Formats: sequence, structure tokens, C-alpha cells
Amino acid sequence: MARDIRELFEDDNALNEKMPKNHQDRFLEKLDKALPKKRKSNFNWLQIAASVVVFLGFSFGAYNYFQTEKPIEVATTNLVETKTLGDVSPGLKKVEDYYLASINLELSKMKYTPETKAIFDGYLLQLDELDKEYQRLLLELTESGPSELTVNALIDNLKFRLNLLHRLRSQLKVFKTSDDNIEEEKQSI
Repeated sequence: MARDIRELFEDDNALNEKMPKNHQDRFLEKLDKALPKKRKSNFNWLQIAASVVVFLGFSFGAYNYFQTEKPIEVATTNLVETKTLGDVSPGLKKVEDYYLASINLELSKMKYTPETKAIFDGYLLQLDELDKEYQRLLLELTESGPSELTVNALIDNLKFRLNLLHRLRSQLKVFKTSDDNIEEEKQSI
């Protein structure tokens, strides 16, 4: 079963045939015809555009930096950095992040149309009220420290907002199916 490697190479050399003369030249010529070389331009329009954008960015930055107008005076008020649920504990941060991500996902899925404006406006007013209450609860959390009531109220607020968006989505589905049914009736008449 075992064969000498020299015998294998001798058998392989016997199978190899010589290539005809100018084989490589003909191959390269055919390759050039099939895939012609692209012209390279010295100035690529993307490079020019990128240079212009960078120049404009630097110009705008320099203009703002060297602008000699009066500096805007910031009113010094009691700006308190509010705490969030994540500042209380890592577990509560996960809960807060979950609800906020779910709320943002639900909002991104909904399509606002002129026909659904009234429905959206009503729900957005309720969401705004819940958001104001959430900010007030965060301020209370910051000022008086974490308590079970405040933490539960914050989580409940997030739950209410998410449930409100679920109800909005279901009402939009009902509205869409009723519109589709009306359209079908109009087409059948």
C-alpha cells in the first residue's frame, strides 16, 4: 500500500503535458479583453467632496471659537442632578432600561397618519402627563432618597406608559381594520 514518494512524482511528471508556445501571452491577452483596465483619475470626486466637508467643518468651528460676541450668561439656579432607578441598584437599572426600551420600541412601531391624529393626540397627552409625574418622582427620589414607595411608583409609571402604548396600538389596529372594511364595501358597490 505504501509507495515511494519518488515513484509518485515520476508518475505525475509523465501525465503533465507541455504547454504550447505563447500560451501565457495568449491567456493574458484574452484576460485583458475580458477585463479591461480601468482608468485612474488623479482627482476622485469623493476626495474633493470630503475635502470640502472637512474645510467647511473647520471653518465653522473656527468661526464659533473666535466669535467675539458677548458670552451667554447662564442663570444660576438650583440645578439638581436627579437620580434614576439605576443609581439605586443595578437590578432596578435593568428594569428601568427594559421598560424605557420597550416604550421607545412601541413608539417607533406606530405610524402617525392624519386619520389617526385624534387618537394619537389623546394618548400623547396622557403620556406627557405620565412623563411629568415620572420626572417629579425622580426629583423626589433624589431629594428624599430611595424608598419602597417611590421606587414602586416609578416602576408603575413605566408600566402605565407601556400599557398605554399597547392600548394605542390595539386601537390603531381596530381603526385600520374598520377602514379596510369600509374600503372593501366601497369597492364592492
